[in-house]
Amino acid sequence: MSDEADRDEKTEAPTPKRKQDAVKKGDVLQSRELGTALVVVAGAIWVAMAGPLMIGALEEMLTDALTFDAGAVRNFDPATVAFELIGIVLVPLIILFAVTMAASIAAPAVLGSLGFRSGAFAFKANKMNPMKGLKRMFGMHGVIELAKSLAKVILLGSIGVWLLLDQANALIGLTSRDINAALGDVGETFTLAVLVMAFALALIALIDVPTQILQRQGRLRMTKQEVKEEHKQTEGSPELKAAIRRKQHEVLAASARAAVQDATVILTNPTHFAVALRYRPGSDPAPFVVARGKGATADAIRELAKEAGVPMLSYPQLTRALYFTARAGQVIREDLYLAVATILAFVFNLDAALASDTPQPKVDVPTGARFDEKGRPDI
Repeated sequence: MSDEADRDEKTEAPTPKRKQDAVKKGDVLQSRELGTALVVVAGAIWVAMAGPLMIGALEEMLTDALTFDAGAVRNFDPATVAFELIGIVLVPLIILFAVTMAASIAAPAVLGSLGFRSGAFAFKANKMNPMKGLKRMFGMHGVIELAKSLAKVILLGSIGVWLLLDQANALIGLTSRDINAALGDVGETFTLAVLVMAFALALIALIDVPTQILQRQGRLRMTKQEVKEEHKQTEGSPELKAAIRRKQHEVLAASARAAVQDATVILTNPTHFAVALRYRPGSDPAPFVVARGKGATADAIRELAKEAGVPMLSYPQLTRALYFTARAGQVIREDLYLAVATILAFVFNLDAALASDTPQPKVDVPTGARFDEKGRPDI
């Protein structure tokens, strides 16, 4: 029982694949408080910097709307007048729209959640389960959301009451002041209120973001069994990989053992590719490929070469060139003759080379015969 409980307990941190799968399903890190705070902060900055511009534009619009002469009455065009009046306040409004839109996009961008995910719109049957809905409402998540809402109401309400009490005398005295001065004081009071509210929302966001990170981390935690299963799916079961390797060796041994044993030299990548070449002076018109392979097949060719005592040399670029330009039984390309001839001359005198400790010769592969591990031209 204890072993089963340990397997079912989510004690492991989420793997990168787990996080990627969650993102595809729409489970991303998000904070409504951060989005609200950034939008309000952007609005507060707009009020502080572009507010006077907006007041001036409204004053100009009101003046133009109430100023007319006989010609304006005779040639009255409602559409033209409306466009002209709207155009006066259009620039400040466009600035406000732009900064708030940028702030709303910045919130998910800061959290690394920006992007469209079709999986988030997919139908999820578990969302229709009323019991799970009640669990979300009355579970820990619901309690945290309720606590955040109460904290926002108390904090913002307290700030609002403080601002009203602090500015009460000034607001009452506005009726006895000049209209322009009174409007200026109202604007300053409003700007102060917005800035203070924005600061309070930013403080709430600073608390909410770490909370959301911890909550999502908890949702994505895995059991040890889930980690093992995921590893098998991504890396493949060791037993299955061993069985595939044995099968490949059997197939290769049945079809290419004689060819590898008859090879003059085996060129390797040194691990990904293997090409078996044969050249018998006087009987073969040119060097040709007798066997080739990559991955497990290349491993089998190397093992067979060891058993048969066929020389193996590591020439990664030339091995890829031969693998991608010639099949088994085909003569090598003419532009590779010189490189292969250099290696064959070394192999034919291998005993003398080993006795004198002569290093492997360097060969040059033509530009047109250079490939990467996926067979793409490597220029």
